[in-house]
Amino acid sequence: MQTLSNLLLNTDSYKASHWLQYPPGTDATFFYVESRGGIHDRTVFFGLQAILKEYLATPVTHADVDEARDVFAAHGEPFNEAGWRDIVDRHGGHLPIRIRAVPEGTVVPTHEALMTIESTDPQAFWVPSYLETMLLRIWYPITVATISWHAKQTIRQFLERTSDDPEGQLPFKLHDFGARGVSSLESAALGGAAHLVNFMGTDTVSGLLLAKAHYHEPMAGFSIPAAEHSTITSWGRDNEMEAYRNMLRQFAKPGSIVAVVSDSYDIFHAIRQHWGTTLKQEVIDSGATVVIRPDSGDPVAVVHQCLDLLDEAFGHTVNGKDYKVLNHVRVIQGDGINPNSIRAILERITSAGYATDNLAFGMGGALLQRLDRDTQKFALKCSAARVGGEWIDVYKDPVTDKGKQSKRGRMTLLRHREYGGFRTVPVPASAASLDDVERPAGYDDAMVTVWEDGRLQRDWTFAEIRARADAARL
Repeated sequence: MQTLSNLLLNTDSYKASHWLQYPPGTDATFFYVESRGGIHDRTVFFGLQAILKEYLATPVTHADVDEARDVFAAHGEPFNEAGWRDIVDRHGGHLPIRIRAVPEGTVVPTHEALMTIESTDPQAFWVPSYLETMLLRIWYPITVATISWHAKQTIRQFLERTSDDPEGQLPFKLHDFGARGVSSLESAALGGAAHLVNFMGTDTVSGLLLAKAHYHEPMAGFSIPAAEHSTITSWGRDNEMEAYRNMLRQFAKPGSIVAVVSDSYDIFHAIRQHWGTTLKQEVIDSGATVVIRPDSGDPVAVVHQCLDLLDEAFGHTVNGKDYKVLNHVRVIQGDGINPNSIRAILERITSAGYATDNLAFGMGGALLQRLDRDTQKFALKCSAARVGGEWIDVYKDPVTDKGKQSKRGRMTLLRHREYGGFRTVPVPASAASLDDVERPAGYDDAMVTVWEDGRLQRDWTFAEIRARADAARL
């Protein structure tokens, strides 16, 4: 559908009238994005590069202006046709804006500016506001990356306590199962890539494609052969064991990993009789690691019981930290997984003496869909305008909700070069540019210009982004 690819229509209806609403003499505006708090006290910045390449890299054309003019005329909104045609004619359709942001993968405390957007042409001062709808959608990949990052910190803590190889185990401990549960293919791509900033396990193919298309990553994540309920139950209940045997014969090779959902009927019977008795020697002889997947019940109790039953059947070794590591088999829990249940499950199995090596998690709706803009209270606000040649502060301060008080003036973000702390600082109204700011001792710029007048200024690789996110610790 052509309309959905038209940048001029990738906005809210009322934005079409806003160029008429600024004070006379306005010739520049300045906006910023921040997380005003939320569930987590820091966020992982990710997704801006993908959004910029996808939506701003293609110049606006007169055909786009024609279409937007007609849509808004029928819709009942005024439209700045002359302003948009001027951008096409004088700027070649490239929008005259500058976007500065922290490098992607940076972990930043809430209540700090993450990115700023400013106009660069006095005749197009209204453009940053027009782009708010599209640019604020950065909240989604940031929030997914943040949820995933915090889960990673939890899993890392338990691995460091119970595993002989915590860093080697960590990248595949949380698998993305979320593609079918999101609202769109684009959400799956952005959210799936955001998760891959922190982990390397995924079944969300579109996330791989986005990382390749926009972040130069040939293959960002990996998966394994795995059964679903239909491939087990289609054999019939009386042939459940044969369904499992087929999985072994098809996929269980020396050094391989295969996952088999085993609770279509009775997970405990399946482990005791099928996996732990009838198929036990076939599992051992295959040389593969067989991952048993429960998929219902109380995750904390079920995972623990499954580990106990598998331990009875296959035995374990004791690692260097005095925790049990099962022989030949593992468990993956995907049902009911969220950051809280991950911690509860790990606390339970750790107290029972099992290493975190024995368990992986799959996360779907809670990773890619059970979140919204208010999860981290994201906002994109105007903080300054130049009117009559003078910069003035622009802000809101509602008496009914001080949490929605916005920042004032032009600003930038600094980071302490030794301690790593962040500080959002004002840029004096008299300053000609954002470089004219007094930096406290020990602080450097935390933001860089990533986009200016239609051109990408920084092109991060996925490897660089992963390294930044992984370097941060709770």
